[in-house]
Amino acid sequence: MPAEPAIKRVVAFVDGQNLYHGAKNSFGYPYPNYDIHKLCEAICRARNWNLAQVRFYTGVPDSGDDPRWNKFWVGKLAVMGKSGVVVYSRPLRYQNVTIKLLDGTLHTYLRGHEKGIDIRIALDVIRLANQSAYDVGLILSQDQDLSEVADEVKVISAQSNRWIKIASAYPCSPTTQNKRGINGTDWIKIDRAIYDACIDPTDYR
Repeated sequence: MPAEPAIKRVVAFVDGQNLYHGAKNSFGYPYPNYDIHKLCEAICRARNWNLAQVRFYTGVPDSGDDPRWNKFWVGKLAVMGKSGVVVYSRPLRYQNVTIKLLDGTLHTYLRGHEKGIDIRIALDVIRLANQSAYDVGLILSQDQDLSEVADEVKVISAQSNRWIKIASAYPCSPTTQNKRGINGTDWIKIDRAIYDACIDPTDYR
């Protein structure tokens, strides 16, 4: 068994939309109000881990389709970048969605969705594990598609004879519907006290 390092270097990989929806479901916040660097630092400090880097991933709506949220993310991501967070963003893809209303009429609207964010996170987790960039890969997400990444990192750990841990952190409260972290990882629950201590005072809306 590889020796567990006394000082553990952490790279945090943040699925921005997944974290937002987790906080909305658990704490009721209507927009992404987290200070992501501060939140990752708080998680690591509680475990005596050394945060080496924060990497943030999100889709961003086009200014012509949703100027309000485009402005929000452009402003928030710019501040993140200045604070040292590595930012990866992609434009949302749009498609027409038709739903049936209660009165029986059909309503069609344009819905944006992320494409490729989970793949980018997976590639970076594996790439940086191979580069020995971290001892703990901290994934802020509950996306079970990333469970295969955890399995792959275990293979890298065995082949390189290095101690590597993958953990998934997510908001959790009595109202949380999904209380599971990513399969194959250590689960870290972010309670309201920790989250509220790491709220960004700036509302980029």
